[in-house]
Amino acid sequence: MTKSENEFTHIDAEGRLRMVDVGEKKVTHREARAEATVILSRETLERIVDQKMPKGNVFEAARLAGIMAAKKTSDLIPLCHPIQLTEIKIDFAIGPKQGQIPGTEQGQILISSQVKTRDRTGVEMEALVAVTHAALTIYDMCKAVDRGMEITDVRLSYKSGGRSGTYQRL
Repeated sequence: MTKSENEFTHIDAEGRLRMVDVGEKKVTHREARAEATVILSRETLERIVDQKMPKGNVFEAARLAGIMAAKKTSDLIPLCHPIQLTEIKIDFAIGPKQGQIPGTEQGQILISSQVKTRDRTGVEMEALVAVTHAALTIYDMCKAVDRGMEITDVRLSYKSGGRSGTYQRL
């Protein structure tokens, strides 16, 4: 290993945490996508789709929460840089839980985010924060009806831009 591979990027010579200086990095187009899954009862899923949840439109509340959270990522994750985001999209896909035994009563909501910027550092954390907060909002909107919901499979699915290039989850 070279010396630079052995060093921690966010720790100075005295062992103190620091925010990395990205001032000399080139401004490039950067994009990241992430996803999360909410597993819930079939009945709860039907109520969400039919807009019959006591707190209102679950998908729109979760979409707005994800967008707002992505914009606040640097306030939530200690060493993240504030980034000027140019686009944030949150989408939902619904269906039966993958691998489900026929006749069981579970469904799932797949939440996906797409975040873009033209900046000196990437937007992976913003994409992950977006889907996580959207999932937590779904839980909050539905907990009076279904306390057994699970939030699973939070992960980065794609990133582009910057020195490390493109990453695509297979």
